[in-house]
Amino acid sequence: MFFRSRSRASRRLGPVQAHQRVAHGHAVLLDVRETAEWEAGHAPDALHLPLSRLVAGEALPPAAQGRPILAICRSGRRSRQAVEILTGQGVEAADVTGGMVAWARDGLPVAGPDGDDGAIA
Repeated sequence: MFFRSRSRASRRLGPVQAHQRVAHGHAVLLDVRETAEWEAGHAPDALHLPLSRLVAGEALPPAAQGRPILAICRSGRRSRQAVEILTGQGVEAADVTGGMVAWARDGLPVAGPDGDDGAIA
């Protein structure tokens, strides 16, 4: 099991640690921001499923099913909600502390709509 404990503290990773786990294929980064935010800029290897659609019961993207999930949003509030929903469904999940704001601040890549440098909206 990727995230052994169900305690809140164990279900949080910093952006650099999350990036490393995704880069090594140990987890999937799931961006739960709304579409306009995603289009402005997102982590290049992330999958997209807005929290509003997750709350409505939409399934994870096929590439994320059966894999540990690292949820990310702008600052961390929505990703924590996503983790609560996902773990309630039996999915191994953690959120990225500080969200995309911290991701960009840590110098991690942000892709824009045309593959160029993106912005955090």
